[in-house]
Amino acid sequence: MKNRTLACAAIAAATLLMNACSDDDMATSDPTGPDNPGTPPSQPTGNATAGKQVFLFETFGNERFWTDAVRLPAGVVAAAVTPVQALKLGLVVDVDQLSATVKAAVAAELAVDPTGATSPLLNSPATTVALLNANAVVGLVVKDTNGDGVLDVATGDKVGATCALCHTTTDGSVLKVPNGGSIGKRIDGPASHVLDFGTLAALGTNSRALYPMLQLSLAANAGATLGRATAGLTEASTEAQVDAYLKDKNAYPVGMFDDSFDGNGDPMHNMPLFEQDLAGPYGSEGTFDQQADFANVVYTGLLDPTGLTTTAGRAFLNKLGGAAGDEIAAEYVAVLAATGVTGYPYVQATAAGNAADVGGLAYPLGVRVDNQKLADLNAFLFSLPAPAGATQDEASVTRGRTAFRQGSCVNCHNSDQTIPVPTLIVPMQRIFPGDSPVTLAQRTAPLNPVVNTVSSTFDDKMAVVNASIRGLQRGVALPLLLDLARKPVFLHDNSVASLELLLDPSRGPQAPHAEYVMDAAARADVIAYLKSR
Repeated sequence: MKNRTLACAAIAAATLLMNACSDDDMATSDPTGPDNPGTPPSQPTGNATAGKQVFLFETFGNERFWTDAVRLPAGVVAAAVTPVQALKLGLVVDVDQLSATVKAAVAAELAVDPTGATSPLLNSPATTVALLNANAVVGLVVKDTNGDGVLDVATGDKVGATCALCHTTTDGSVLKVPNGGSIGKRIDGPASHVLDFGTLAALGTNSRALYPMLQLSLAANAGATLGRATAGLTEASTEAQVDAYLKDKNAYPVGMFDDSFDGNGDPMHNMPLFEQDLAGPYGSEGTFDQQADFANVVYTGLLDPTGLTTTAGRAFLNKLGGAAGDEIAAEYVAVLAATGVTGYPYVQATAAGNAADVGGLAYPLGVRVDNQKLADLNAFLFSLPAPAGATQDEASVTRGRTAFRQGSCVNCHNSDQTIPVPTLIVPMQRIFPGDSPVTLAQRTAPLNPVVNTVSSTFDDKMAVVNASIRGLQRGVALPLLLDLARKPVFLHDNSVASLELLLDPSRGPQAPHAEYVMDAAARADVIAYLKSR
């Protein structure tokens, strides 16, 4: 074996320790990413200004789901939620949506108590309703349902959800709650790492309406359950039991959202939506290679899952899970009936014109929201810049950049974040050497069998919904390595508590992402480099 350089010795994957870089390699190349990064497909784009309105305010009718099915506004009012309590759930308030009078009053109260703990306005449930009516609570949008020209949830106007709920922060210039949300000028694109979506959803007086996105115990699987919780829910589970699951931070951690309607308890950490032209494929499991397709399934399936009860929705669940998928659909109908939910599906979308398209990536549930708005949304998301990296010691960053480029990191990741992320799906056995799955169900090709490694949550997200839908292998898609200094936990399942631990070989050679920096000093340099991006 040829002599290794210091940088190559410093960075080595536990599973690839023998794949060392040689002096000759170092002298002739300075890799910025994997040898075969793939070619990103073209993406439709429209008008970014219009796309901003889609991102912030477009619900495509899901306000009927969140208001009439989940009954979130009713729950917020019943629980007398104050703005301070809403901020503790990770919600953010756009100060520019407030009137000058309200801004002045809040500023005066915060001048007396900068924490907001004693602010009369910020501790009044009436203020929460006023903030909703002003469309100042980012991502929870009030629609003029009754057509009277006034936004007022008290008179029957409904509240829907938008992309901005999970993918917008503020600068905290008015107030920032520790480990929670903030009030300030809106910053679109960064992931919300503090949104407690589970507890927010549990405020709804009928959180059972989220049934397909809960961790279930299905008869088709002999009562087995897959997820973080020790036991699964059923169609007979009570509202209190569903709420207990959603509020259990071991089962549904802060900063996470369950973005698959497969009956698995597999919430994943919120991902950023800036610079999405560089970020494909989309979803940690790499199911979609088109951002517009990913957005469409969010609108037609995740923000209003009642479409799963339609003929096309049932067919897609059957495709994904066979008898288990059939059971989810049937039990969901029963849950909706038992809780008095009618008139669904609510999403405003157009059915596929070609029957062959139903169940494909463009029409998973047989419908698609407005294509022009999806293209406009693309344009906006592609235009969003990444936040500036954290200030770090320049010498350390320079050493870390060299080590990153000359080590095993570039076998998968780009060191140049101005070019598209490699399109490859990293196979599960490579990203998770300890993956030892058992087969839960067979599926029709190209879908891989439903498999699960019982001892880990890392592969739960890829058990049912994964890149085999488009003929690729089960594994993970690569993230943009930007805005990492703000990220509190790592890997899509929140299983690693810090960048330091992610790169520390103490996690062992069988752990997910067993790619380590073996030398402590070099590890600090690489971390400084990553945080500076």
